[in-house]
Amino acid sequence: MRRPFDKADRTTVARHAHLLSPSPGSVALKLLGAALAVLLVSAASIAAFVAIDLANRVSDGAVALEGDDDVAPPALGAYPDDKAFNLLIVGTDECGEITSQYMGKRCSDADGGIRNDVNLLVHVSAAPRNVTVVSFPRDLMVEVPECTRDDGSTAPAMEKASFNSLFDHGGVSCIATTVTELSGLPVEFAAKISFDGVIEITNAIGGVEVCVAGEGIHDSQAGIDLPPGTHTISGADALAFIRTRHGVGDESDLARISNQQQYMSRLAKKILSAETLTDPSTVLKLANTVADNIVPSEKLSNPLTLAQLALALKGVDFADFVFVQFPNTPDPDNPKSKVVPIDDAAEALWAALIAGQPISLSGDVNGHSGIVVPTPPPGETPADPVTPPATQTPEVRTTLPPEISGQSVEQDTCSNGNQAK
Repeated sequence: MRRPFDKADRTTVARHAHLLSPSPGSVALKLLGAALAVLLVSAASIAAFVAIDLANRVSDGAVALEGDDDVAPPALGAYPDDKAFNLLIVGTDECGEITSQYMGKRCSDADGGIRNDVNLLVHVSAAPRNVTVVSFPRDLMVEVPECTRDDGSTAPAMEKASFNSLFDHGGVSCIATTVTELSGLPVEFAAKISFDGVIEITNAIGGVEVCVAGEGIHDSQAGIDLPPGTHTISGADALAFIRTRHGVGDESDLARISNQQQYMSRLAKKILSAETLTDPSTVLKLANTVADNIVPSEKLSNPLTLAQLALALKGVDFADFVFVQFPNTPDPDNPKSKVVPIDDAAEALWAALIAGQPISLSGDVNGHSGIVVPTPPPGETPADPVTPPATQTPEVRTTLPPEISGQSVEQDTCSNGNQAK
């Protein structure tokens, strides 16, 4: 049965010329939270988290993706080693009770529409597992196939539409259908998150340490003032960090995505650390936070499925947990504010994911100067790469085209602050 998202009592950010677009950043945090929500349940005390109350809250308001009815319920045990899977995380510009306190008028002046400003496809290969998180720019212009809305009605196909208009057009299922059409990858699972989840998830793990380089981030529009150095941020500061656009790089939305990937990488590293996963109270708090802050697809609403996906991700090497930005170039029809796919580079990306091989990036980590790789302090030299034993089978990797920027969780990067005012 298709169950619609409950839009009652929700507030959305108004989209008028004098307002900033809700940042993919704000949602990105929650997004990784959702993607990593799956990881959380893999802690030793998972049985406690899959209690009836948690199961009911996770499944509340779950929506169907096209094809969900064709899949049998999950069985006991880990997700099959010979199967890859894809999780779509959609971050919308909805304001909740907490966010409204920080964003004030921007939330109260909402016009009722809902945009999917952050869109992440989390691809997990068959064993040996590797993880690739693909960020789709909100201003990416794509062809949209006909799709089925949550209420069962049909959303018409569109020859060319902005990616962040798809939720309003047809809901999460329409975004999933478009991603599948674009990539050739089936989207088996999906989760929707709004602004409040950023704050809640960051607070649940005690904040995230971020690195700021350049001249510091000073963006009055996003409400952030961070000098160069490392900072542990949570609450409203975390929201502002991932929302800032004018404070990093060339002030573009693409620079903001790179900055968000630095945040998500550090968030992932903290969630997967022994410090977090061996502390039952922290894991329990995070599991409850995730349950309260996502609207899952029907297949993801089953706590047993969450457990299976979590176990599948256990032990993935940080070098094989990679964030990439979907390759794009200015739209000839609107080069100042829209982008279109770079087809050859995108095909190379999808082919690598379908092949299941770990990837290497040949492109810059600092897409649009959003982040930089810190140089070693004086007197220190970079560590020599580890050479595998001669008897070890060389790992086969796919090197992506230089048009694809990104970073792995293993890499340490810093926000490239530009002293915006």
